[in-house]
Amino acid sequence: MTNPYAAPPTGSARTAPGWARKRYVLPALAVALFIGVGIGNSGGDTTESAAAKPGPTTTVTATATAMRTATETVTATPAATVTVRSTKTVRATVTAQPAVAGGGGSDDNGGGSVYYENCAAARAAGAAPVHVGDPGYGRHLDRDGDGVGCE
Repeated sequence: MTNPYAAPPTGSARTAPGWARKRYVLPALAVALFIGVGIGNSGGDTTESAAAKPGPTTTVTATATAMRTATETVTATPAATVTVRSTKTVRATVTAQPAVAGGGGSDDNGGGSVYYENCAAARAAGAAPVHVGDPGYGRHLDRDGDGVGCE
């Protein structure tokens, strides 16, 4: 019987250790595999198999036709159209109120019955710039709060 724990013979034909084979041979095989897959998918040969091409097909169609004719004619008489035309004239009278003398205006909203939605409306009316106390002045027209709107 031989000793199972005996050292391997020293005259082996190995020239590289095991880690070197794993380090160089396996990556080389992986690169060869990827190159082979790339060549296989390159599409050099574009022939299609006969199973992929659709061929002519035969279709048999049977049609049965049965005719039955029934005709009923109904005529409806439209109702007479009535057109009503009327005109109504309306007159309105507006009485102007006299301006109240004295008191001036209040300082918080400018007083007066003029209102400008924005500065474009004030400029169109020719009232820009609008100062505190002027008719049409509002805080929404004064961005910096210095008392002069639409500068």
